[in-house]
Amino acid sequence: MSKESSTSEKRSRGQTPSLPGKPNQVTFAPSILASDFANLERELRKVERAGCRWIHVDVMDDHFVPNLTVGPPIVRCLSHAVPELFYDTHLMVTHPLKLAREFIEAGASLITFHIEAAKDPVALCRYLRRQRVRVGVSIRPRTPTRLLQPVLKLVDVVLVMTVEPGFGGQELLPRTLNKVRELKHLREMEKLSFLIQVDGGIKESNVRLVAAAGAEVLVTGTAIFNKGEIAENLRRLRQALASFPAANKNDNDADPPA
Repeated sequence: MSKESSTSEKRSRGQTPSLPGKPNQVTFAPSILASDFANLERELRKVERAGCRWIHVDVMDDHFVPNLTVGPPIVRCLSHAVPELFYDTHLMVTHPLKLAREFIEAGASLITFHIEAAKDPVALCRYLRRQRVRVGVSIRPRTPTRLLQPVLKLVDVVLVMTVEPGFGGQELLPRTLNKVRELKHLREMEKLSFLIQVDGGIKESNVRLVAAAGAEVLVTGTAIFNKGEIAENLRRLRQALASFPAANKNDNDADPPA
């Protein structure tokens, strides 16, 4: 089997990166915020060997959220070192358009912005489409899902924050799963195709509950990178999902060969 083309290579051919996830199937998206930053390439190689292609990059500006994380140079280095992976860049920033341009140039596959930060979310979605990247929109726990209505036909992913954004290691807020249920119902009623992603506090003890609510892309950092035992941690998360019907593995999140 040939290797997956990098995001930059696909864009140079006028193509948009393919999503490594499908509706009604669960895909894990390891968040590098919880990884060993001194050995990021090695960490991503472990993730890839464990059967994950979807990598979540938390970008914080110490303004929209009270923390400061990574910039475009990190994504540029990673997309060159491990080009086969899908780099999901979550912009928790006050000025998403400015940073989106820089992360696209760095090799991001998906740009997710916050509806609360975008001055003109429809125009931003259309701009991102023209750049041949996947488009995502996110909401904080207290933001009503109705604010997403104008862009739902324009996005590939809707990210529901299940904790207040800013720091890893928080406990999931159960009330946020009602937003997941609302979005799933809305998607079915309006025959839309976006994937539902969740981020925050997802672990072995609640992963079935999150999937049952309708989430398909599960962002988790600590539960995957804990103690550096990435393959074992992913195995345990997948095992926790095994009895849930929607947890059928897809082609891009399957157990690796023995």
